[in-house]
Amino acid sequence: MTLAASAAVLLVLGAARSRAAADPEHASLSVVLPAAAADRIYAAPGAEGRPLVVLDAGHGGSDPGATSVSKEVSEKQFTLAFARDLRDVLVERGRVRVAMTRDDDRYISLDDRAAVARRLGAGLFVSLHMDSAANPLARGASVYSLSDVASDEEAARFAAAQNRGATAESDQSSAQAMLSDLAMRDQMDASAAFATRLVGKSAGRFELRPQPHQFAAFHVLRRAGTPAVLFEAGYISNTDDEALLRDPAHRKAIVLALAQAIEADVAAHSRGQS
Repeated sequence: MTLAASAAVLLVLGAARSRAAADPEHASLSVVLPAAAADRIYAAPGAEGRPLVVLDAGHGGSDPGATSVSKEVSEKQFTLAFARDLRDVLVERGRVRVAMTRDDDRYISLDDRAAVARRLGAGLFVSLHMDSAANPLARGASVYSLSDVASDEEAARFAAAQNRGATAESDQSSAQAMLSDLAMRDQMDASAAFATRLVGKSAGRFELRPQPHQFAAFHVLRRAGTPAVLFEAGYISNTDDEALLRDPAHRKAIVLALAQAIEADVAAHSRGQS
């Protein structure tokens, strides 16, 4: 349970105890807990045992994300639509199993999103977002992988904005920190390799921003415990990009590139382990 959820429970308990002390004959206790992220796994018949990919539809619930330039669509709507479409394509192709951090309009903390991947033992975590910028001419898709050093100031600011509300890292012993650092380096290398595959699958199919593979210290990617990337499908602050993101044919091209990159990554890891 998150700190926020724990605090909410304590407030309810405290209020109930106060009412009970005032009126012991009619004392009652109600505890309201937030709904947990679903652990449902989607898979084609015969896909049991295949690698698991967690799709994270960014934002949701009280966090709408960015608003499109037309003011008609919010980022949370775009991300959920993309996550559902990608899930359906991956399940239909049958090479991986899929889980989602959310399949409806709800708020989920960064730590709870990452926890789905750790809890289910995922082989890959893909967080889906739409970009937004003050410059209305900025457009194109991009992919971020984890790094302690950001690609540039823009990537650093973007990661800082996405990390708002994240919990602080817990202290570790020197031995634990060394092992954790080694594991994190492997995770960063694998994440960067997947990002490179994704850029390769996307090139020529839809517009990418200049230098589409970026690096930054995203909390949700660090906490996923598995290779993880954050994919920005385009700028909803750009009129042309918004129109394309609302076009089913364009969305299909992006989803197919993502699906093929995911399957290529899984195949590469399978060869490495055989």
